[in-house]
Amino acid sequence: MTLPGALCCLMHQDELVADGGGRQVKATTRALRCPRGCEIPVQRGIPRFVDSRNYAAAFGRQWNAFRRAQLDSFSGQPISRDRLERALGGSLDVVKGRTVLEAGCGAGRFTEQLLGAGAHVFACDMSSAVEANRENCAGSDNYFVGQADLLQLPVRRGSFDVVVCLGVIQHTPDPEQTMSQLATYVTPGGLLVIDHYRYGVEDMTHVRQRLRRVLLRMPSRWALSLVRGMVAVLWPVHRMLWRHRHRPWVAKCRARWLRVSPVLDYQDTYGALGQNLLYAWAALDTHDALTDVYKHKRTVEQVARALQGCGLEGIEVSYGGNGVEARARKPNRGTGEVSSSKS
Repeated sequence: MTLPGALCCLMHQDELVADGGGRQVKATTRALRCPRGCEIPVQRGIPRFVDSRNYAAAFGRQWNAFRRAQLDSFSGQPISRDRLERALGGSLDVVKGRTVLEAGCGAGRFTEQLLGAGAHVFACDMSSAVEANRENCAGSDNYFVGQADLLQLPVRRGSFDVVVCLGVIQHTPDPEQTMSQLATYVTPGGLLVIDHYRYGVEDMTHVRQRLRRVLLRMPSRWALSLVRGMVAVLWPVHRMLWRHRHRPWVAKCRARWLRVSPVLDYQDTYGALGQNLLYAWAALDTHDALTDVYKHKRTVEQVARALQGCGLEGIEVSYGGNGVEARARKPNRGTGEVSSSKS
């Protein structure tokens, strides 16, 4: 894995090199170093700018437990590709040959799409999910992954043609601060692409809210085990009710069951996944919904105002996907005009 040019020491903004010199992170690499003595540990081939014990720890356990479940290459369904294309404005061509920061990369569902589209990807995540990402996506000359905080990324400002942050901002302590920080990583004329949970979606029933309060008090390893056990017990009921859903009385029972059960059920939405993956997605997203420390929601207007406050232009915001989807460009220096050369 080659160290990208944008990578730098957080404290001094100096270039980082692998121990022994050079830009290659090898199996034997133990640290990155800057000329003034700063040392960044490298574990399992991944530079670690933060400790894994943080508010995103549960996500790390989740993505390492379900490493391939949401990859289009594994499911055979273009679910991640469709979502990414829509967020980018309709086509992956916008990232071809571009430098792309994927902030909050998880296990790599979007990373593999960006790489496949010809992007030069700098993937990062605050959690140990970077290990799943590396296992799924390593091998490309255009790929780098590191464990880092989105608010303190070890990169030079204005380094990326495109910054993509999907499924992440709502889980950070301060979404507006996160959006503002992400905007600083965009090069003049470059593109910021984000999404955010919206209000008005009744995904957190009273049962889920109560269970979430309990799970958040537990060590993350216990919470994951409890969720997996709970899904194993309740999923047969979900399957039975779905198989007989065309009977009127079963349809009524199922509607009530879906309000009571804490398990997220995608049988109506993603039936083409097949039963094994539907079960995996149920366990994965139930854990996701019940163990996130922060769960913010925003309106289209609020996201638009936040992006305007970042000094971005050409702002497009709409309801869709996971809630609110938005993209905007950073003005070119000196002109205040929005570049269209990278779209």
